[in-house]
Amino acid sequence: MQLYHHPYSLDSQRVRLALEEKGIDYTSFHVNPVTVKNMDASFFRRNPSAKLPVFQNGHHIIYNTIEIIQYVERIALVSSGEENIPSSGGEVTAWMHRIKQWNPKFFTLSHIPKKHRDYVYKFIRQVIIARMAEATDLAAAYHTKLVQVYETEDKLKDPAVLKQSKEQLIRLLDQVEKRLNESAYLAGEEFSMADVMLVPVLARLVLLNLKEEYIDGRPNTAKYWIMVQQRPSYKKVIGKHFSGWRKHKTFIRTWCFVHIRTILRRF
Repeated sequence: MQLYHHPYSLDSQRVRLALEEKGIDYTSFHVNPVTVKNMDASFFRRNPSAKLPVFQNGHHIIYNTIEIIQYVERIALVSSGEENIPSSGGEVTAWMHRIKQWNPKFFTLSHIPKKHRDYVYKFIRQVIIARMAEATDLAAAYHTKLVQVYETEDKLKDPAVLKQSKEQLIRLLDQVEKRLNESAYLAGEEFSMADVMLVPVLARLVLLNLKEEYIDGRPNTAKYWIMVQQRPSYKKVIGKHFSGWRKHKTFIRTWCFVHIRTILRRF
């Protein structure tokens, strides 16, 4: 089994948390979307959406995050030798879809300084144009991605888009806070795939230095956040890359790559 992912990607974190929680071995391939490795022709042919993660087991390839997690659950159950193979319960599945409805892209980008954001997006556009020239058979698909980049930049200028994303996040966190008043975890007293979907959202808020605003003011969520950080899966998937000095190492390495390639005009 192979997983194409990156530590920056929320959906990648979700799938990796599921794999670690279920004890499933897999081969890891890092594909950095900030350095536009997801636009390399070899990967783009496999996945024209260029989105992460991509999970492959033999000839079976899955792109949808929730479908990957449910597939991982089935693999774990089969490996355990159980005859009856249930999927996640209704409440777990409902929470998974509810959390997935919030798209973190615009919220995250709106909290990155505009000059850095513009610099990276210019680099991304130049890389896509270069790939269009190199892989002419994929030119139409690359053009679609280029249009999407311009659309994203335009939407980031629209206060209504950013307001909607923030309000949707607040509603989700309020629902989470209410549920955590009733149980230790999101769908009961046991850690589940619903929590796998939620934990990266909280980690993203912390990474953006928004913990005080969005987590600390919700006591049940704050207690939950402290608890889930102790899980081995969290430490391996998220804490390893973003705790303390490590987050600066991750950012600096990526920023240097983009800056050097821009100076040398090697796209």
